Amino acid sequence: MYDIFGKYGSIRQIHVDTANDTHGTAFVIYKDIFDAKAACDHLQGFNILGRYLIVLYYQPNKVTKKMNIQKKEEELKELKSKYGVSNDD
Repeated sequence: MYDIFGKYGSIRQIHVDTANDTHGTAFVIYKDIFDAKAACDHLQGFNILGRYLIVLYYQPNKVTKKMNIQKKEEELKELKSKYGVSNDD
């Protein structure tokens, strides 16, 4: 991965997820935002070993929003259990 993404600038870190639900996902962190933009522009749809890359910018607001939704769902589940509310409609 360093060979492919390193062509566009200095890389600070690459993190590859190995969990079943995120298999095939990686985070590439560049030292310079302009290098990250160049990589996104040039590597979108790039074919590696028969798989096409989908290159996106990290969006912390979306991650935070998703975490908040998960927290709300957990709280709702606990309240339903506490007050004996079933999920049956």
